[in-house]
Amino acid sequence: MVHGHDAYDRPAELVTGDAVVLDLRPAGFATRSVALLIDVLLLQVPALVGSLLLVSSVQRGLDDAVAMAVQVGLMVLIIVGYPAAAETLTRGRSLGKLVLGLRVVGTDGSPVRFRQALGRALAGAVEIWAGSGVIALISSLINRDGRRVGDFVAGTLVVSERASRRSSEEIPMPPRLAGWAASAELSGLSAETAAMARQYLLRFEELSEEARYEMGVRIAGLVAGSVSPPPPPDASPPEYLAAVLAERRRREAERLAARTGGTGVPSPPPPA
Repeated sequence: MVHGHDAYDRPAELVTGDAVVLDLRPAGFATRSVALLIDVLLLQVPALVGSLLLVSSVQRGLDDAVAMAVQVGLMVLIIVGYPAAAETLTRGRSLGKLVLGLRVVGTDGSPVRFRQALGRALAGAVEIWAGSGVIALISSLINRDGRRVGDFVAGTLVVSERASRRSSEEIPMPPRLAGWAASAELSGLSAETAAMARQYLLRFEELSEEARYEMGVRIAGLVAGSVSPPPPPDASPPEYLAAVLAERRRREAERLAARTGGTGVPSPPPPA
């Protein structure tokens, strides 16, 4: 039962098993390879060549040791800094992953963190660059989720965003919570947490009773940390999550209609 924000124990992070709720689908080996080639051939190799030419052009005025240090520093920035920064700032997407519809996430489905992106990048410098990709190839082929060494080091997984199931299904509003939802503050709810709640509700019937309860309480706890005021005391976690998502979608539809001048604005929800 929901008794306000404190009713849920908000975990630091969800366990690996919750990735099932998120319906994460590991990206195929071929797709990941193409994404990597885009990053390497279109960005990193040209950048490395450019840095070499730049250092060569100014080397006459520099001590050899200084020139070498500059060159090594630029190589580290390109090989390690680029993927670490790109995946951190874009929530798991480098240029290649963006083109192919891929994303790096934690094995629990959470957005990739800087330390995870940095771990992947440092391991990639060895398994992809120093090892000519052989180490990454072997690791990806023998692991069913296609994880390379860097993914094991960082606790990450590359997933395909274009393969998510039932993305068009709508979450209905529980009638008795419509009044509460209409006045709730939802601006603090992140897209990642909303997606987690959505996948839980879409797969609710597929879960065991124990999983329904445990995951419902934990995901509702995450949502409750970003939504106010608390819902009615007798609202269950699935009802609470459904009300939040349905109201969020209604408001987004209203904003879209207002921007485009459309007339299909959903009517306000009925009072509870």
